[in-house]
Amino acid sequence: ARTSAVLRQASIREMAAKYSDSVELAFVADDAARIHEAGKVVVFQSMENAYPLGEDITLLQTFYVGGLRMLGLVHFESNQFADSSTDDPLHGGLSELGKDLVREANRLGMIVDASHASDDALRDMMAVSSTPVILSHSGPDGVFEHARNVPDELLIQLAESGGVVHVNAFGGYLEDLKPTAERAAALEALNDEYGSNFADMSDEEISAYRVARIALDQQFPAPRSSFEKYMEHLLYTLNLVGVDHVGIGADWDGGGGVDGMADVSDVPKITSALKAAGYSDADIEKIWSGNVLRLLRDVEAAKTANLVSPNVLN
Repeated sequence: ARTSAVLRQASIREMAAKYSDSVELAFVADDAARIHEAGKVVVFQSMENAYPLGEDITLLQTFYVGGLRMLGLVHFESNQFADSSTDDPLHGGLSELGKDLVREANRLGMIVDASHASDDALRDMMAVSSTPVILSHSGPDGVFEHARNVPDELLIQLAESGGVVHVNAFGGYLEDLKPTAERAAALEALNDEYGSNFADMSDEEISAYRVARIALDQQFPAPRSSFEKYMEHLLYTLNLVGVDHVGIGADWDGGGGVDGMADVSDVPKITSALKAAGYSDADIEKIWSGNVLRLLRDVEAAKTANLVSPNVLN
């Protein structure tokens, strides 16, 4: 898993170098406007699931130098750092190693991402972190009760501490979408064959899993949610915590599953819907980028390490 993570970061940097006329890596918040004004796609690096670090949190420094600026501690399964919202608890929140990892992220200048973490782990992250925490792709439990969604009181606490929640657009977290019996059986067989944690798979196994998953989805299509349901989640969250603490976390690589919000070509519909709901251009700029960049600036201002990321491949 560690080797795969190192190679993944290298491949991101190589991609940016290969397509440098249209893509550029960003290392600090102020890079975003400059890159955008140059007509390029802004790429910030994040890690979803700190499992590949093993027990050696000093390795996080290597990833920081490589450009990592946001760290998600856990994914679908509880790990050595934190309990997952979709697995049995191991620590009752964060482990002591997980608390040390949060402090190391603070020292380096990385945003701490609590998406996929259990409610207790989220509470611990907010208590331990010296900077505000992000939920990079989560939703409100107040609209649809699901393990991957977050109770209102925790969303409010996150906002009051300066954090940001990026509302997820994964169909199964927006409403109760029940698969057919045939699809459920096929998914169970797929997980039996490959497992459910990419961190435990080789690159070849991940590629094989994705090919098999595409074939499965074609044979047994997943039930889908709607753009209107996504906007219900987004507007609910905005009303709950305020425009200064909300962003968009589409999670398309996680599967999507929302009719009318299949890819980036549908993004302007969100802006139009927000305008129709009475949000100003300044509000919408915060939702799309301003809030997360403000959070990154908070993290940059609080860091105590003096490391930088050599821009040798751009």
